[in-house]
Amino acid sequence: MTADTSTAIWDSPTTRQFVETLLRIQDEAVLQNFLRDVMTEKEIIEISARLEAARMLEVGKKYTEISQATNLSSRTIARISDWMQNGRGGYAAVLAHRSHTLPARAE
Repeated sequence: MTADTSTAIWDSPTTRQFVETLLRIQDEAVLQNFLRDVMTEKEIIEISARLEAARMLEVGKKYTEISQATNLSSRTIARISDWMQNGRGGYAAVLAHRSHTLPARAE
């Protein structure tokens, strides 16, 4: 039987260390500084836009509206939609957790 390639990435000690490090960071400024040190600004913006696209998909926004708000391509939005429907449940878990922990967004 072959390993599930979607989970095999977490078999590495270095990827497990990365996740464990993120879990231990309790301070927002420390987390921001760490992410800025390990990611480019473009990567941070891209991941942030993907999370926003997932939030918008969850509330039924159209691809054109999401693309305009996030600057993501319709292809990327379609992939996010597919991951939300057929992925590992990460977006759903984060969005559910986010709605319980953050104040409501000002629209």
